[in-house]
Amino acid sequence: MAFETPKISYNGAIKEIPLGKEANRIIVGGENSYPFYLFEGEMPHPPKIAMEIHDAPPEDWPQAALDPFADVVQDPVAWAQKCVDSYGAEMVALQLVSTDPNAQDTPPEQALEVTKKVAAAIEVPLIVWGSSNLEKDTQVLKVIAEECAGENLILGPVEEGSYKVLGAASLAFQHTIAASTPIDINLAKQLNILLGNLGVPDERILVDPTVASLGYGLEYCYSVMERDRMAALTQEDERLQFPIVCNLAKEVWKVKEAKIGEEEAPLLGDPLKRGVLLEAMTALLLLLAGGDILIMRHPDAIQLVRGFIKELTAN
Repeated sequence: MAFETPKISYNGAIKEIPLGKEANRIIVGGENSYPFYLFEGEMPHPPKIAMEIHDAPPEDWPQAALDPFADVVQDPVAWAQKCVDSYGAEMVALQLVSTDPNAQDTPPEQALEVTKKVAAAIEVPLIVWGSSNLEKDTQVLKVIAEECAGENLILGPVEEGSYKVLGAASLAFQHTIAASTPIDINLAKQLNILLGNLGVPDERILVDPTVASLGYGLEYCYSVMERDRMAALTQEDERLQFPIVCNLAKEVWKVKEAKIGEEEAPLLGDPLKRGVLLEAMTALLLLLAGGDILIMRHPDAIQLVRGFIKELTAN
């Protein structure tokens, strides 16, 4: 008697979300089974990787992460173009770190100028991510949404305290938003409900559950994402059936194990290999938990993860 693989019956599916300008649009989501369970369902749109850039030269990156971009970190436009032209980035994520009130506290107008230049220089979808300061992000992202109408940006993080302003701006000027909540499935669902009540269409919502690095709380993030997918696919919870975006690079490369040099910790080995593997392993686990978009940094880590995606989606 031949062995038959036990299969789960899924009643739900993740919504398909179009991103970017029409001429170079990509689609995320659409899966109707657990991540990479291709023996039970379909995954029509493999997960995408967005390469991150910063709006100002990084001051705290370890050398291993900085080296591939050392010639372009002074210019966000050149940086974005290198990600696309040299490393084949499917998406670019512009991190507006300089707007943080605890850092340079640059004004919204400066962030807008950088965003416009980057958006004009690339054809792939552009994610614009604030500094995670609620008040400042609301100001900055509102201005960007209004002045970049027609660019079809992905704006984040959009939180409970900013969803009315940024949700309305997204609706009026045709952008997608990343609904961000602090590692809690109930809060994520509630924010999605609020956005829906505001009138934001489902095809303009991504979910940012908040993620962590391997060794720094990733297991808890994984369990929340796993529960999200269980509710979406087997319990038909429509307010959780959205693609997930994972802003992981900044979490990985700030941890001690990614930043410490070989002289300080010789037993940890080559800092480059260590950082790359830490980012790649974190990314892979988030893929297995249900991530649809990964915001990553190092080209070598990205190459590894692309290989995983290709292998896991091969028929």
